[in-house]
Amino acid sequence: MTVRSKAARIKLLLFDVDGVLTDGRVVVHADGSEGKAFAIRDGIAMIWAQRAGVRVGFLSARASQTTLHRAAQLGVTIVHQGVSDKLATYDQILAAEHLTDMDSAYMGDDIVDLAVLARVGLSAAPADAVKEVRARVDWTSRAKAGRGAARELIELVLRARDQWKDIVSAYAGPFPAAGDR
Repeated sequence: MTVRSKAARIKLLLFDVDGVLTDGRVVVHADGSEGKAFAIRDGIAMIWAQRAGVRVGFLSARASQTTLHRAAQLGVTIVHQGVSDKLATYDQILAAEHLTDMDSAYMGDDIVDLAVLARVGLSAAPADAVKEVRARVDWTSRAKAGRGAARELIELVLRARDQWKDIVSAYAGPFPAAGDR
């Protein structure tokens, strides 16, 4: 099965957070609060995916108030943090959403993600994921973590589902015919 055909089936996009949606760095402030940098283009793509009927979720081993805040900004309601067994939590998500492995995609960056990546219908990694992950996934983005990797995966899925042109047209009008460009 090709990456495009796998992507066309996706109804749920799950993302690890640190090292996928961020560059993996956490800034700890003097008061103990923390900060992370999230890519705006990844966020808007998550909104478009949800508008197109694709569920989006976060599955992270690390708990963070910053992640909860970002999820709320994006309307992401599937948020599982502080997860010690990602595969068991993944199974709970599928059951709650009434989906199968083939309906889901996951983007992870480190060896803690391997069990979920081995199960999903479409496995993905950012360009700077560890080599053990990059060697085992269906697709690797050209972008690094926190720098558009999630956006690339979302575009791949929306293009495969023939929904990308509708998203672009909502902002720019219909695509011109090939001879009109």
